[in-house]
Amino acid sequence: MSAIPYNPFDRTLVGQPRALATLFMTEMWERFSYYGMRALLVLFMITPTSDGGMGFSAPKAAGIYAIYVALVYLTPLPGGWIGDRLLGARRTVFVGGAIIAGGHIVLAIFGGAGLFPALALIIVGTGLLKPNMTAMVGGIYTYKPDLRDAGFSIYYMGINLGAFLAPLVCGYLGQQVSWELGFGVAALGMLIALVQYAIGIRGLGPIGAKPENPLVGAERRRFGIGVIIAAAAAVALVIVDLRFLHLSSEAIELLITIVIVLIPIAWFARTLRAERGNTESRNKVLVLLVLFVAAAVFWLVYDQAGSTVAIFAQEDTNNTLFGWAFPSSWFQSVNPLLIIALAPVMAVIWTALGARGKQPGTPYKFCGGLFLVAVSMLVMVFAAHAAIDGKVAALWLVAVFAIQTVGELMLSPVGMAAATRLSPPDRVSQTLGVWFLATSVGDAIGGRIAVYYDELGQQAFFGLLGVIALVAAIVVLAIAKPLGRLVPD
Repeated sequence: MSAIPYNPFDRTLVGQPRALATLFMTEMWERFSYYGMRALLVLFMITPTSDGGMGFSAPKAAGIYAIYVALVYLTPLPGGWIGDRLLGARRTVFVGGAIIAGGHIVLAIFGGAGLFPALALIIVGTGLLKPNMTAMVGGIYTYKPDLRDAGFSIYYMGINLGAFLAPLVCGYLGQQVSWELGFGVAALGMLIALVQYAIGIRGLGPIGAKPENPLVGAERRRFGIGVIIAAAAAVALVIVDLRFLHLSSEAIELLITIVIVLIPIAWFARTLRAERGNTESRNKVLVLLVLFVAAAVFWLVYDQAGSTVAIFAQEDTNNTLFGWAFPSSWFQSVNPLLIIALAPVMAVIWTALGARGKQPGTPYKFCGGLFLVAVSMLVMVFAAHAAIDGKVAALWLVAVFAIQTVGELMLSPVGMAAATRLSPPDRVSQTLGVWFLATSVGDAIGGRIAVYYDELGQQAFFGLLGVIALVAAIVVLAIAKPLGRLVPD
């Protein structure tokens, strides 16, 4: 008797496959660990050493934060490749989660002395985990592609449930009790994610169990040689810098930014050449390239929430509501709270519009997201103007995050779904790694802009970010119809 083919929709919960619940919960706890640490990172760096912090200036802390976040979203490219060609998505996720847990534990134990080793571990682990988790969600919806956008919106709720809880718990403990305790609770979140994932993984059937395009023979040998050469080159560069160059942290950050920008350029150029004989696949990659650039601009502006906007919240905002004081890190829970409330609504809207054939195309959704994030920076300009006379009301920042939330829901989950749909079929995890590079590129460039936060002044700084997003929205709107003709939604 032949085995019954696996279909995740054989077991559903409110119309969605139960397998989604395992990935939802794993991602929720992983994001709890990530956003718990992130909520404290810049604040920890700018806090004086006498108060247990690192005593960095605001521009320096913003620069380090930007490069850290950029590298977090750079490593999914090799992480996706490892999932596609070496370990399979399922095992790569577990290995990545274990490395992330190690990074949080280092930071909890050693504090500032362990900052850079801890960040390095979290960067590597997130690169392994992030694209392969998303690829498995995409794998579920190969069975019912019309539910893909709705499924990714629900998955996005898991991300934001963890992101909502993390600043409330880790932020409070870090700012009110001790930095190390805040970082330690972030480590606990990642350990819970690993346990939950190990328990629920069997419900995924064959999804992610094996590499989609495994290395064999000569390819495997070339990979081993390449790893050895890359490791030797990295060690040599460190030695040369320590012995001869003595590069400043600013020069290193600029070099990293250049590398981050060049990597997706090289990937898209190589992929377009590889798909030269396949017009349909080549058109998909071209559309993905345009969406990539638009997403990079979005994240350039949006992710100031963890750096310059977080500094504004700490130094220029009256952190009280109805007479009740709260830690400034709690502002970072506003966005995920609103996403939790609005993501199901957006999923219902996209599903209903899709059933009627009236759903706007992906480029139009991206245009809306860019326009809204531009509006949010206009609000920040007014808030910065009001701060000239003293600290501003907390509702200014609540309004900023509310506007950004709607924009994020129009772009981010839709972008992940588009990346799985537009990917060459044998490189789904790798393409998702490239997709996360849009955040990396945006954050890296945003970090270079953030060093002018004090020099430009707050109003000019936030106004510049708003103009950048608005120009991008206009460009996407102008080319939306040609993109739709290349690859209909």
